[in-house]
Amino acid sequence: MKILTYQNGDGGPRLGALAPDGEHVIGLTAVAPDAITLLEGGERAIDAARHHVAHAEPQTWHALDEVTLCAPVPRPSSIRETMTFEAHIINAIRVRLGPLAAVDERVARIVGTRRSIAGLLNRSFYQQPPYYKANPRSVVGTNADVRIPSYTRKFDYELEWGVFIGKQGTDIPAERAREHIAGYTIFNDFSARDIQAREMAGRLGPAKGKDFDTGNAIGPWLVTPDEITDPYTLTATARVNGEEWSRGNTGDTSYPFEELIAYMSRSETLYPGDFIGSGTISGPQGKGCGLELGRFLQPDSIVELEVEQIGVLRNRVIA
Repeated sequence: MKILTYQNGDGGPRLGALAPDGEHVIGLTAVAPDAITLLEGGERAIDAARHHVAHAEPQTWHALDEVTLCAPVPRPSSIRETMTFEAHIINAIRVRLGPLAAVDERVARIVGTRRSIAGLLNRSFYQQPPYYKANPRSVVGTNADVRIPSYTRKFDYELEWGVFIGKQGTDIPAERAREHIAGYTIFNDFSARDIQAREMAGRLGPAKGKDFDTGNAIGPWLVTPDEITDPYTLTATARVNGEEWSRGNTGDTSYPFEELIAYMSRSETLYPGDFIGSGTISGPQGKGCGLELGRFLQPDSIVELEVEQIGVLRNRVIA
């Protein structure tokens, strides 16, 4: 099932699901008032939603192109954003190395990435997954405008996906962690790269490099795990104004979501509605953001992130 939140006319956000034909929306407010309540209801609530979708009369459906999709969970309980793709952080470090980057790439081919300059500067990555907590009030959905902060000259996208937690837990073992995943979605962690670099030179952050209104785009819907046979074989792409900039595979991660959940839940409870982002998807197929490519977004850019078996998250960047 694909769970979503939508607005129809002047009404407020309503819980819904994508109809079997993929072209209509079926309301689910008879099952739960909102997405977090649905997730808190666990498998029983999800099964009730499936039953409602299977028996909803077509005359009660809404055409998908006549509603506005919000983020599937408009205000997540929390957002934990990670950095789990080795290639992304290595590429980002080499941007800072400047002319030494080409030398370091040659060194890596001889001694391996971990023993290269970038790899040695990245030692902590191999010890535990890095992450920070982002602002759950700055979330927007697909087709929403994303405003470039007034203070940046290097505005960037990140090709990502993510999961929502559907089952509360603490000290969750990795082998049981998939039981806590309610579903998969697409995430674009928009970034002010010049500000981020300046802030993180102070050994803390990111702050205003990531923290601004409309900066976290999530959508278009939440795909339940039963629809995806193997979540770590999915092709992901990013297009800017129709041109492909990025391509990667979800299986290139160094830390799958199950390991992240186990690490994040150590002595800390995860709750239904918590969101975990994958970090930028980079790897052998391509580089997952403008920072790695040396290209940045301009006003009126249309950014489309697509992840196989999930859908397309589309946003327009405005000044």
